[in-house]
Amino acid sequence: MSTERIALNRACPATEIPSGYPRVLAKGTRVAITQSLGGSHTVSDEFGQLVRIDAKDADALGMTVQERSESSEHFSEQLVWDQLRTVYDPEIPVNLVDLGLIYSCEVSDVDGEHQIAIKMSMTAPGCGMGDVLRSDIERKLSSLPTVQSVHVEVVFDPAWNPGLMSEAARLQLGLD
Repeated sequence: MSTERIALNRACPATEIPSGYPRVLAKGTRVAITQSLGGSHTVSDEFGQLVRIDAKDADALGMTVQERSESSEHFSEQLVWDQLRTVYDPEIPVNLVDLGLIYSCEVSDVDGEHQIAIKMSMTAPGCGMGDVLRSDIERKLSSLPTVQSVHVEVVFDPAWNPGLMSEAARLQLGLD
């Protein structure tokens, strides 16, 4: 994105990438935005450490916080997959579906209310961002109409590999 550094206008919670450790960036910390996708922002701090700032804290970057709105569409499995495509790896500018990280998505209907079970992986077993991405998925899918529950499980069997990426993702990353 931009190499221009901006100063945070307030203290801001962030998540270190790839460890997943929470930290607070002080007001005035100068950051460069490296990626803004799916509502969250990946920034490089003054020491080159990548951290993720959630959409709800975009105002610390001087951006407008996007209000979460309930979907006005009727529930469908396509709507679930569309929402999953709005969750991005904080280091790679590709959504989790096209990266091949979503291994399964099971939707069940119980008296008109929907339960969603997701199995996903990470690009590396040691990546600490699993809980962060799991929370993103749960938050986004829970906002869909008639969704009663969302359960996301991070699995590592089978291990993820670049062959699981969609053709579009491989092209986007220059791998084809």
